[in-house]
Amino acid sequence: MESYLFAGLEAAPDSLIVEGWHKPGSLTLSSGAWMHAAGSAVLDAGVHSLHAHDQYVWFAVEEGVIKLHWQKQELVLGSEDTCFLPAGDVEMSIESSENFRCLWIALEGPLAPLVVRKMGALLHIPLRQAALPSQMYLARQIVQVMVRHSGTGNATYQLQHLMYGMLASHWGQPVAMDAMLSHEIAKVVDTLRASQYKENYSLAEMAAISRMPMETFRKRFVSEVGMPPLSYVLHCKMERAKELLREQNCTVRQAGIEVGMQDPYHFSKQFKNIVGISPSAFMKYAANPDATIRKERKK
Repeated sequence: MESYLFAGLEAAPDSLIVEGWHKPGSLTLSSGAWMHAAGSAVLDAGVHSLHAHDQYVWFAVEEGVIKLHWQKQELVLGSEDTCFLPAGDVEMSIESSENFRCLWIALEGPLAPLVVRKMGALLHIPLRQAALPSQMYLARQIVQVMVRHSGTGNATYQLQHLMYGMLASHWGQPVAMDAMLSHEIAKVVDTLRASQYKENYSLAEMAAISRMPMETFRKRFVSEVGMPPLSYVLHCKMERAKELLREQNCTVRQAGIEVGMQDPYHFSKQFKNIVGISPSAFMKYAANPDATIRKERKK
């Protein structure tokens, strides 16, 4: 069977491309958003054309570096970088100078665009975004479940649970790599969320909230969440900033202040490092889907 994502390539259980598709149950259909298909691939260097599709596709690079060509634009993605491939009849391909591993999840349903937005993406332009380790872990689980139960509704509730786990993780809710977070680490994560990431907690202050020695806290946090505490906080701050810029019409300065960055230059620099474009460009693309990334980067 030809791959859902890659044109001209076959997907099979024993091949380098494995895929599965989901037959949602009635309760899943009533939720308004579900996962349509998912897969993973290990591909050789070269150019690989992608199928146009009606679904929004969350795409992640597990290993290697690729260039996503989309409407004559180019987006570079490295290991554990992600983006959403827009739905519609769009010409897309992936180019790589080395072998790479990737995985993807296609969303379906009338509320799928809302899920895409809640994941910090724009609907019509693919943007680079680093994934939290817990999101990558959950995505791998989704692919495994989808492939194992392909074409059936046997795992429909498990898949919905995993999808909501990815959303929860993206928004800083207590989702661990293998189970629920411990009470100590969850208390820190909940404190960060309660402040809407406006406070700038130091490592020592977060350790004090957890009532653990600082080095013990740091190791426990990395073990459970999958990344250092300060890196996690910065990720959450930028996701909050995207929401402020897109949903609440904040200025760049206001958004920076709301996430605890009083200096707009520092905020803009951190935003671009993580999101890949400046806050002002993000606002422009959110307001005007026809704007081109290439033009913004030449300025």
